[in-house]
Order: sequence, then C-alpha cells, then structure tokens
Amino acid sequence: MGQESSAPQGGKALVSGANGYIGMWTVQTLLERRCSVRGTVRSVDKGKYLSDYFSKAGFGDKFEVVVVEDFSKEGAFDEAVKGVDAILHTASPFHWGAKNPQVPAVGGTSGVLNSALKYAPNVKRIVITSSCAALINTGLSKPTVFTEEGWNETAVKEAEEQGDKTHPGVIYCAAKVLAERFAWKFYEEHKSEVGWGITTILPAFVVGPPIQDVSSPTSLNQSLQMWYDNVLSGSAKKATLAQANTWVDVRDIALAHVLAMENKATGGERIIAAAGVCLLQDWVETANALQPNPLPSCKLSVGFPETLEGERVYHMSYSKAKEERILGIKFRTMEETTRAIFEEFAKRGW
Repeated sequence: MGQESSAPQGGKALVSGANGYIGMWTVQTLLERRCSVRGTVRSVDKGKYLSDYFSKAGFGDKFEVVVVEDFSKEGAFDEAVKGVDAILHTASPFHWGAKNPQVPAVGGTSGVLNSALKYAPNVKRIVITSSCAALINTGLSKPTVFTEEGWNETAVKEAEEQGDKTHPGVIYCAAKVLAERFAWKFYEEHKSEVGWGITTILPAFVVGPPIQDVSSPTSLNQSLQMWYDNVLSGSAKKATLAQANTWVDVRDIALAHVLAMENKATGGERIIAAAGVCLLQDWVETANALQPNPLPSCKLSVGFPETLEGERVYHMSYSKAKEERILGIKFRTMEETTRAIFEEFAKRGW
C-alpha cells in the first residue's frame, strides 16, 4: 500500500537526530527544497544551536525543534511524528561506544516506527539511515563488489558469540544489520495498516564539511575524526593509509535521504550511496595537491606514497547501479570534498 507513496516537496518532514553530522545536512537540504522541518534533539541546548543556525540562514519560520531525551524509551516519538508527511530517521550515530548492538540503533528505529504506526496517518515515506557496514564482511583476500543483496552476517554472529568482549567496530556493524532488519520486518508485519513505504540509505564512509556544533577537531563525529587524524594530524601508520575503503560526501548523503523521500520508486528499496573507492593515502595526496590551500598554516603530512607505488589495490567497492537508476546523484569528487572540509575548518579557526 505505502510503497507507491512519496512525500512531495513543500510538505513537512521529521528528522530524528537533527543535530548530528548527517542529520543537520539533511535538515538544510530539506529546507533548501522548500520543506518545513521538525528536528528531534536530545536536549534544549542542542536544539538552540540548530534554531540559531537555521534562523541565521533565513529558515527560522520553516524549522522547529522537539526534544526527545531518550529515543529508545517507549513512546518517545509519539508527539514528534504527529502532523508530518515524511520521517527521515538519521538518529543512529557512528561511534565505537556501544556495548550492545541492540542499543541504541534498534531501540531508536523501533521507537520511530511504532510511533509512526500509531500517530502519523499522513506519513507517505520513512527513510532510515543504515550503513554499508550492514553489507560488508571483513578479511577480504581479493577485490570484492558488494551489492544491496548482502548482509554482514559475520558481525552479527561474532557479537552473539563474543558478547561483552566483542570489538566495538563489530558491535557497530551488527547494530546496523539488526536495526535495518528490524525495520524491514516491522514494515512487512504492518504494511496493510499504513500509508507509507520504507527506504533505507546505506552510506559508505562519510566525510565532508561539518556544520553541526563541534568546538574543536577532537570533538568531531567519528568518521570525520578518523579522516582528520589520518589525513591532517600526520600520525597515521603506513598500514592504515593503505587500507581500502569506499567513501561519500555528507552533503550527497543528505541529498540521497531527501530524494528517497520524494521519489516513489524508492519505496521498499535498500540503496547504497557511495562516491568511489579510496585509500587514506589518496586523501593525503589530494589534500597536498589543493591550490590554493584553504589551510595555509597547516603543515600537511605526505603520508607514505613510496609504499604504494605501482597499481593501488582497492579490495572493497559497492555497486552503484541501483542508486544511478533511481536517484541519479552526481557525487562530489575527492578534491571538492577535501576543499570544503578545509574551508570549514579555516572558518572555525582550526
């Protein structure tokens, strides 16, 4: 029933985790596309930063904040979902702090979907931030292309077997699998009762300029902190800079969420969003090649190019076929993303 519906431009969208790295860019993208936005945050202080930011940007009359202190609590989103046309659930952070893959990822997803089922009859689309971590399996011995058909069964099994001793990165991957599977199972069980469809967006490693409230490079979100530590701090090890990854600009991920909300063809789809493959050494070299450099006072490391002479091997990549067919995003280049990060850092005086 709901799969063929989509939320039109100009409607009202709820963005959970609106003060987060992806969440805040998603709010901005929605506002720029003439939507009204209600954003959830965990505290009044976090909400004030957003209200001030979007008011200064000229969107004050289109943006409102709702405080949801604990989004895993039953009924936490009951009031927040009322009166919206779409829900973009970005409130599942990327960090290594979780001890249990069920919390907070599954709890937050469950809370949003249950509240939408009960109190959001006008919702046409729910877009959920998953991750390519829900697809990949580690220890690749040869270059592998992952598609939307895959699931990271290895992480779930390890988390089940190792319990509290599970590596935090494995817990994160397992949490993404469990949360996304919960969403699809929930939809299948209730699709005859609702007028909305579900879309999950699976970002690759997310980098790009931060607009969220961060006071210094040491308080960045996990993915950008990893980028900063390896590309700008000069402390990266050879093996780290040689590790293959696949990346995407945070602004393109925000756009992917919004297009998924607007496009009928995204209903019932998992969609990978990735710009391309990379080694961290590629980012180091891109940063050094910027002319002019937006951070002239920053002494950049050159990394270890001599260890990567010849053809560089990218063991991990993702199929872009579905995204190209349904969303058609023109992803930013590594140079564009690096320049934007540097410009934002310079603006902040870092």
